[in-house]
Amino acid sequence: MLEAALIKECADPWLKPAIVEQFVRAVGSEDPLAITVKSGGRLILVPKPKTPEEAIEIVRENIGGSIVRVGLTQIPAGIGLKDASELKIDFVEPCANLRTGTAMFAKILRIVANWYGNPTSEEVFPQLFDDAIHAWRTGTFEGESVFQAEDPGGTVVQRLKVEVENTDKAEDDAPSEMSEERPIEPDDAGIRIDLTRIGGQK
Repeated sequence: MLEAALIKECADPWLKPAIVEQFVRAVGSEDPLAITVKSGGRLILVPKPKTPEEAIEIVRENIGGSIVRVGLTQIPAGIGLKDASELKIDFVEPCANLRTGTAMFAKILRIVANWYGNPTSEEVFPQLFDDAIHAWRTGTFEGESVFQAEDPGGTVVQRLKVEVENTDKAEDDAPSEMSEERPIEPDDAGIRIDLTRIGGQK
């Protein structure tokens, strides 16, 4: 579990601490040097790094043809980068990783909430959270890249009650081929939208 002090100091202030905890529990790792590499939908075993320098080197070696997730929040490595050499050591530093990861997830939550019409019903939040987690894992929502998408802004999620369900860490979907014309980014996969839970139905 994340320390409250780390959340207060480093997490995106747009997210309530309880949401940050649920987010990291659902998709993150307790090891700040954790690296997950997937290629063709399969998990690739990589050496466990002992230092931040080793971790970044492993990321650089695998980022070209694979989907690489890094650190406490399992940030998709390579977002916005044209070359793996641009990766910095602070990518695996706990505070920096949490700051970047929660900022990315906050934007994804705003994208999902905006798609739902920015609902104010507290009962809808678990569905918004589930869809945002799925988008974080797959890299897409409604066919669009959530990591490259423009931030729609909004505050509706901040007003909703934090009642998160379905924090299972199972990963979904296989990556598709990467375009040479765009930065390295997570796999593009379809998004599931289950509207049956709107209104509190389960």
